[in-house]
Amino acid sequence: MIKKGVAVLSDPRTNKGTAFTFDERKRLKLTGLLPPVVSTQAQQIERVLTNIRSKPRDIDKYLYLSATQKRNERVYYSVLMHHIEEVMPLVYTPTVGLACQQFAMNFRESNGCYIAWPDKGNIAEVLGNWPEDDVRLIVVTDGERILGLGDLGSNGMGIPIGKLALYCACAGIDPAHCLPIMLDVGTENEAFRQDPFYLGLRQPRIRNEGYHTFIDEFVEAVKVRFPRALLQFEDFSTPNAVALLERFHDKLLCFNDDIQGTASVALAGILAATRITGTPLTDMRFMFLGAGSAATGIGDLLAKAMMREGLTHAQACERLVFVDSKGVVVIGRETLSDHVRPFAAELPTMSFIEGLSSFKPHALIGATGRPGLITQEAVKLMCETNDHPIVFALSNPTANAECTAEQAYQWSEGRAVFASGSPFGVVHINGDIRVPGQGNNAYIFPGLGLGVLQSGATRINDDMLIVAAETLAGCVSEHQIESGCLYPPLSEIREVSAKIAVAVGESAQAAGLCCRPLPADFEKHVRAAQYDPHY
Repeated sequence: MIKKGVAVLSDPRTNKGTAFTFDERKRLKLTGLLPPVVSTQAQQIERVLTNIRSKPRDIDKYLYLSATQKRNERVYYSVLMHHIEEVMPLVYTPTVGLACQQFAMNFRESNGCYIAWPDKGNIAEVLGNWPEDDVRLIVVTDGERILGLGDLGSNGMGIPIGKLALYCACAGIDPAHCLPIMLDVGTENEAFRQDPFYLGLRQPRIRNEGYHTFIDEFVEAVKVRFPRALLQFEDFSTPNAVALLERFHDKLLCFNDDIQGTASVALAGILAATRITGTPLTDMRFMFLGAGSAATGIGDLLAKAMMREGLTHAQACERLVFVDSKGVVVIGRETLSDHVRPFAAELPTMSFIEGLSSFKPHALIGATGRPGLITQEAVKLMCETNDHPIVFALSNPTANAECTAEQAYQWSEGRAVFASGSPFGVVHINGDIRVPGQGNNAYIFPGLGLGVLQSGATRINDDMLIVAAETLAGCVSEHQIESGCLYPPLSEIREVSAKIAVAVGESAQAAGLCCRPLPADFEKHVRAAQYDPHY
């Protein structure tokens, strides 16, 4: 049944606002419901940009864009697609961190599905209330480890909403196929539990068997309600993130961006960096600041990439060292988490700086969520053994980065090869320009998701993550490499995502993971499937 009148204007998917022509207004009974002027979509886009540029605070810009998304979906995605470098930091990191912290206070209307602990036993019924039947992509969080901000409880819903916006804008996933989900099992954030405006459960988190039973019921409900969906786990605590990926990766089409997406985008940056350093991947040594799921996820994928180039697993692991709050992670420790144990080094107990001096890594990779851990002393030690030391400060948001781009370049006198998780500006040093690369997961997960969905892949394996990284690294031009940038411009991200999608789909087919043969011209098929928000 064709919607008419106010119903058309109330649906962000069908609403064109002032862009409805006079003929459309007559046919859809909109005459008199809109001002008597027909705007072009370009004029509407410019109106949105003028409004957000006039607002002094990024959080106000975020809220205005969110309102635009709920009013006119196609204008929202057109703004995001065509002005990605300006708008993405407002839609996702770093602004989304503050948006999550203030999510309850700024709540306007629902934009996803909330499944809470009291829904246990009825999760399938709750999912049945979602109005779209053909969901292909779900991003779910339990809010326990939002970026580097910690436990934000149900306020963490801002993360799935933001991630799915990037899937749509950066890769062309149809918004109608997307579903953000918040699993509310309580929060340890006492300030939120005492906040009268907080919209989540005011109780400590459900743990252990109860938690895993709840997650199992949720996953089974997803498999029944949305059998074609890719399920992405997002911002779970390290123990749960690792456990859930291990539990489900062979049982359904699922993905953890914090572990796998971060690993793939970091690997891409390292592969691009070899074009500057001239050191082959298999000859490099890596030190990680942090031993959480993000750091060990990178290490695991790095090891597998080196194994593809001829090293044994033991040889690859010898080239990786991890540092946590207790110092270098070594075999002699009394307690080691399962995800860290394979990387425990055969070294004596030592501090970060002692380990840096002894191990002499080619790359120092920060994934801690703690600012300032990469110090001037550390960078200068790296410079003693490397002409171009690789320094990655991957933690989000910007305030949590282990060091800034300017610090890395100044402390190394411009020699460092730097990348970060959040954006940093161009740095002028010694008469040269350095363009810090942003190792944003948005370079990987949208294209990966597009390739998986368009190829009919039934699982995501490590080879698909590695070819995604290789494809991304191959998209970095020589001009960008010369300026020290390890990632292509965000303005090219939709094209990059299409290339990654093709490579991922072909890798899935080669592994026998596709439920159907790929179309003869798979690249053409992928590009034709990309969502176009233009009227």
